[in-house]
Amino acid sequence: MKSILTGLLSAALLSSPALAQTDPPTPRPIAPGEAPVTVTATRNEPTPLEFTADKLSRLKVPAGFTIKVMATGLGNARMLHVMPDGGIYLSRRAQGDVWYMKDVNKDGKIEAVERRQVAQNMKLAHGLDVKNNKMYVVGEKTIWVMDMARDGSLSVPRVFADGFPDAGQHPARDVQWGPDGYLYASFGSTNNDSPTQNPEEATILRISPDGKTREVYARGLRHTIGFGWHPATGVLYGADQGSDWHGDNIPPEEINVIERGKNYGWPFCYGNKVPDPYVNVGNIPGKITKEAYCATTQGSVLNYTAHAAAIGMNYYSGTQFPAEYRNDAFIAYRGSWNRDQPSGYEISRLVFDDQNRPTGIQPFVTGFVFQDGDVWKQFGRVAGVATYTDGSLLFTDDQSGVLYRVLYTGGN
Repeated sequence: MKSILTGLLSAALLSSPALAQTDPPTPRPIAPGEAPVTVTATRNEPTPLEFTADKLSRLKVPAGFTIKVMATGLGNARMLHVMPDGGIYLSRRAQGDVWYMKDVNKDGKIEAVERRQVAQNMKLAHGLDVKNNKMYVVGEKTIWVMDMARDGSLSVPRVFADGFPDAGQHPARDVQWGPDGYLYASFGSTNNDSPTQNPEEATILRISPDGKTREVYARGLRHTIGFGWHPATGVLYGADQGSDWHGDNIPPEEINVIERGKNYGWPFCYGNKVPDPYVNVGNIPGKITKEAYCATTQGSVLNYTAHAAAIGMNYYSGTQFPAEYRNDAFIAYRGSWNRDQPSGYEISRLVFDDQNRPTGIQPFVTGFVFQDGDVWKQFGRVAGVATYTDGSLLFTDDQSGVLYRVLYTGGN
């Protein structure tokens, strides 16, 4: 009897999942080798200057256009939202607040008595959008919602959604209500060119109308602050910022068609699925080659000068400009600090053809950066851009706190 019990016990132990013989573990893949590469990178931060009235003449716009100053003394003026009655909401990231401005006497200027703070105590407040008479503002880790009054006042901010990634290297976020009734929010990477631990970093998120649930809509986007749906086609485009310290000309700044579930390649790929030679291949998921990884990603539809740093993007919805401008987008390129010849420091036009396909990027307002002898200088870091109610174009400079306005005069 004892031998029978011993045999049964031995059989049971051998059949136990914990003790049964198993196949050896699969060896962890080793990253493929890459040839050494050397990068030549430049830190060139043009000397910042305060805006003064005499500098306005340095700015260049296309023939038939005129540029004017609408307001000064606005502090860290970032994103804009224009209401149908001409009221303008302005976020100030450094101050963590929102201001309301309106040219009440219609003299083309917004004086101190025509502006006021309407919300405060919102850390790193940046992107803003309006829906159903409510204002939504995104900061570092929080999206707030406020009720809007007829005079432009806002209620005390309430939390709409929370727990978003830390700011890190890229604290500027944006929000836009999509045509599907969901709120879209962009969250940049906390670093320059390494994979992040938080899956919501370097993404555009899609958030339910009640703020309670969300998903990663698109990833591999290093810092896509400016994005929006084309008015005619409904296609979602975004302007992404490439990595620093990879040379003067790579990676380029990208224009992407943003689609659900797609990976846009950062930090391993740039442009049209091009492997970035300066990123460690050992960090790629699956330990495959960069070429193989990049082949699975989504390529850009247009590229622009490296390090120009797109901040704001908005489609032109007015009728003051010539007809060919309608439904094109304007992009605020904040400006480089990591290039021998500075790039950005301009408002550019994203041109669409007659079939509403993007065909190129053209400088529209330039002159903020210039060379004085051997020294580069600049007097404007552009940020937000929006169509004004009369069809002119508004944009901000958050360095000197200036609100500019571009009008079409037809040469008259």
